[in-house]
Amino acid sequence: MFQDLDATLQAMLNDPAAPTELRNADVSFETPDKNFTPAQVTVNLFLYEVKENRELRDPVPIFERVGGILVRRPPPLRVDCSYVVTAWSNQVGAAKTAEEHLLLSQTLAWLSRFPTIPAAYFQGSMVDQPFPPPLWIAQMDANKNSVGEFWSALGISPKSAFYVTATIAMDLDIQVEAGPPVVTKELILKDKEVPGAEERVYQIGGTVRDAGTLTPITDAQVTLVEMGRTAVTGEAGQFTFLGLGAGNYTLRTTASGFTTTDTAIVVPATALNAYDVNLTP
Repeated sequence: MFQDLDATLQAMLNDPAAPTELRNADVSFETPDKNFTPAQVTVNLFLYEVKENRELRDPVPIFERVGGILVRRPPPLRVDCSYVVTAWSNQVGAAKTAEEHLLLSQTLAWLSRFPTIPAAYFQGSMVDQPFPPPLWIAQMDANKNSVGEFWSALGISPKSAFYVTATIAMDLDIQVEAGPPVVTKELILKDKEVPGAEERVYQIGGTVRDAGTLTPITDAQVTLVEMGRTAVTGEAGQFTFLGLGAGNYTLRTTASGFTTTDTAIVVPATALNAYDVNLTP
């Protein structure tokens, strides 16, 4: 994944619309230590830090139906990939400094055009990104409290630099069977005064999802039409009704941005996921 992000950033810097000096420069992702001596003018992007973006963490699992069984998998991990960007020239003295500063400024200006990485630049596994990757340019310096230590660890003198952070989504490739789910509970009430007399009441439950993505829909209103009772789905898109007698009912489901749907149901359930509702936009 990281190598594909590297290739994607390189494609951005090599764009024919980029400034001439920038697109003619070499692009390197090597560690710019004392042994890094490029033969030509070079933009170096050193991936110095990788960490989870907790602000973008999604706690809601993704559900898919596979052969009548619900499969649960975690949402993609959102990862901040931070690079330190430097420019390198093989000239000497003032000419070296001028060429490096020109290239560094062009790189900064060009990348700053993109609040997110356009899909047209995606390389390799990056084409499967479920979200446009945010791109933060010159917004942070994770080494601001230890700049000297950072460059000293690389064994070189401090250089002009700026920082780039791209937030990508990583599929964890984990799935767990979550079903078959419990959709009906039966409660049998018996009258001690009347031997053999009993009443059966039921609790039913289901999940409201987007028909296209199977993502649970929060705050959907599910109305049991015949009884005039309404339930509102939570974060997992789930709803429940208590105290129902056996029989035929209608679930009327509404949610913002989706078409209202009427679903005929039978209590108790006769099929797996009988009370799940999929809404279309």
